[in-house]
Amino acid sequence: MAEKIGIIGLGIMGSSYARNLSKAGLKIVGFDIDETRVAALSDIGLIRAASPGELVASVERVITSLPIAAAFAQVTGEIAAAGKPVVVADTSNLTVAEKEVGRSALEETGSILLDCPVGGMGAQAARGDLVIFGSGDAAAFEQIRPALEKMSRIVYHLGGFGAGSAMKFIHNLLVTIHGCAAAEAFTMASKAGLDLQTVYDVIASSAGTSRIFEVRGPMMVSGDYDTNPSAKLQLLLKTIACISQQAREIDCPTPLFSLASEIHRSALAQGHADSDPAVVCKIMEQWAGVARG
Repeated sequence: MAEKIGIIGLGIMGSSYARNLSKAGLKIVGFDIDETRVAALSDIGLIRAASPGELVASVERVITSLPIAAAFAQVTGEIAAAGKPVVVADTSNLTVAEKEVGRSALEETGSILLDCPVGGMGAQAARGDLVIFGSGDAAAFEQIRPALEKMSRIVYHLGGFGAGSAMKFIHNLLVTIHGCAAAEAFTMASKAGLDLQTVYDVIASSAGTSRIFEVRGPMMVSGDYDTNPSAKLQLLLKTIACISQQAREIDCPTPLFSLASEIHRSALAQGHADSDPAVVCKIMEQWAGVARG
């Protein structure tokens, strides 16, 4: 019989985890409040759980991918109420303080919460091209590491609980800055009269490239930020808030990140919450007076 693992939260990231783990031979037990997300995974034989409590009854290991702190608190509370000790690897983008709420609730019933945010976007998750920033109890982490390795490119255990989120914040600080840097470059290319596809091809093969340039550059070339988003702007802004909070807590100035954050907020203010964060290129083009044909 195939080994089982539970996944709670079957959005862009969670559904990719499910597909890659299923492809690797694991049986997936899944839960999401959105039934359409559950139905979309029927082709991999996903076993639907009616609640987080029902899910943990049939698995020893769980991966969570949840959008907001309230959902995370509810899910971890329901897992704790089930009373069965499990290892939970949380990949959500939340503050460490928000995760500590779930950690405390789970510890009371013998379950262990691991802080395991991921580096990568939806397209990378689909390919299994993720970096996992794991932290927390080392022995529990080794229990779930094999599953994490099957849905990622590389897995790190970075130390005590919260170290994973700290690394994720540093990662997304760079994502935020690199996104604006790419947008600024394409805007300048437009003003200079260069063909944007040519600009992309040249830069992607040069020292000036970045993973963000390569993933989001094609959207900036086409000007289409809604058809196949790698992530949603509103979710990146949630992470931006977490990064800003930690920077304040440790008294670390982040001038480039702060400016890039404001550019992303400008895009949100113009109604692009559900667009890919690459939409910052559209904002910069407006500032520069660039009009797409």
